[in-house]
Amino acid sequence: MSTTDTRSQTDPDAAFTLPYWVRGDTNAFFGLGFNILVNVLVLTGLTIGVVQIPADDVFGTILPALGIALVAGNVYYSYLARRLAFAERRTDVAALPYGPSVPHMFIVVFVVMLPVYLQTKSAVTAWQAGVAWAFIIGAIVLIGAFVGPYIRKYTPRAALLGTLAGISISFISMRPAAQMWEAAWIALPVLVLIIIGFLAGVRLPGGFPMGLAALLVGTAIAWAGGYMSAPDVTAAAKDIAIGLPTLQLDLLFTGLSEVAPLLATAIPLGVYNFTEAMTNVESAEAAGDKYSLRAVLLADGTGAIIGSALGSPFPPAVYIGHPGWKDAGGRTGYSMASGIAVALMCFLGLFGLLAALLPTPAIVPILLYIGFMIGAQAFQVPPKVHAAAVVAALVPNIAQWATSYMDNVLAAAGTSAAEVGEDKILAAGVVYSGTKTLGEGGILAGLVLGAIVAFLIDRRFAWAAGFCGAGAALSWIGLIHGEKVEWGANGQVALGYLFAGIVCAAFVALRLPERVPDPEEAELEHA
Repeated sequence: MSTTDTRSQTDPDAAFTLPYWVRGDTNAFFGLGFNILVNVLVLTGLTIGVVQIPADDVFGTILPALGIALVAGNVYYSYLARRLAFAERRTDVAALPYGPSVPHMFIVVFVVMLPVYLQTKSAVTAWQAGVAWAFIIGAIVLIGAFVGPYIRKYTPRAALLGTLAGISISFISMRPAAQMWEAAWIALPVLVLIIIGFLAGVRLPGGFPMGLAALLVGTAIAWAGGYMSAPDVTAAAKDIAIGLPTLQLDLLFTGLSEVAPLLATAIPLGVYNFTEAMTNVESAEAAGDKYSLRAVLLADGTGAIIGSALGSPFPPAVYIGHPGWKDAGGRTGYSMASGIAVALMCFLGLFGLLAALLPTPAIVPILLYIGFMIGAQAFQVPPKVHAAAVVAALVPNIAQWATSYMDNVLAAAGTSAAEVGEDKILAAGVVYSGTKTLGEGGILAGLVLGAIVAFLIDRRFAWAAGFCGAGAALSWIGLIHGEKVEWGANGQVALGYLFAGIVCAAFVALRLPERVPDPEEAELEHA
């Protein structure tokens, strides 16, 4: 830390200046920018290729609507970062990253819009359902702004960071890792460069950003090796067209008129959103930046509602990965620059061209890097004795990923688990039914299970019993371990949590002393 930095923190009268851009912002900008870029490329392909929404509507309406949300959200989070930096007189504050939510991209396409399209054969009707679903998600997140802070206050850090790591490892890392190994000769050099630059802290001559260098190397290898196609670039360039956001209230209101079927996924996914935001804020605080959860949730909910009114079915959210971008040198400028840059690409209709120019295996390693960082943080920040609680929080999210993978494979074969039969699946060594039950509402289930294990380790049996009770209630209404939200969704699992709570309560009567943190752990918790 420089003399100026030290004096500004100890002397309230000392001048405090905060640059809008530092060298590390360049690295983080290319990292986060490519992260958002690949997500927008993916959702573009899903809407056109799966739901059959016409390309003109995707490039002319959906992407510009998403672009507005990206600009507003990332500018807002840069503002929050600067406000925090001035309040605490620190120059190392990093803004929260923001973009389209990755799990929601797949859920709104395959769970919400695709079934409607298959039933009605109308891409417009499917689109209406998608924007209505996104609106409901935003409304639930706004409600969560007033509930989430209390959940965070009483939930162990191991449960919060563990369930976040579960999402990161399963839904953020596994697909990019699989895509990488389909063309490992392109992707592995990119991953090595990212690790050298972001984890080992090696700088290139002249301060050239490592994230950009990694992308250029991967792209050069892909083009030299014949992985890319020049005619595809020519064709994509002809489709470039400027698109500006416009209100699509007719789409939204028509979709909301058939709101009932959407609630089964919107309610748990809305809860997922504010729970994920809660864990991301916890992750940022563990990295040294304490943000207001309520301010974050209000922004995320508003972004989803505005985006849906403009025609986007993809709710934006605070991203996993703040510690990674902070370690890469990102401060207050990288997030705003990333949002503006990607938004301009949305407005200018450049995503078809970018998909033809940039090889996917050269882009997706950045997502795997984020998975590394979040997974590592989940074990490094909580007390070491809570490592088992972190693993417990991981498991439901991995189960949810595994079930979705199996379902997608079966659907591609024109069948389903129900048609194949539980006996045949079990005979193949796959416990499908239990895996599906475990993974339903994975993020909330991971939070509950991780908290129970952490409190048991600490011998805080009354708190463990309380979370068992929460697990029973959530299972009963289907927010966890249930296929849909309804009364009596999974009585068997609810009963299991109830019995577990009774066991915990029995140990309360023994009045055993709570576990005493060791000095290093106590110092960490205080920090």
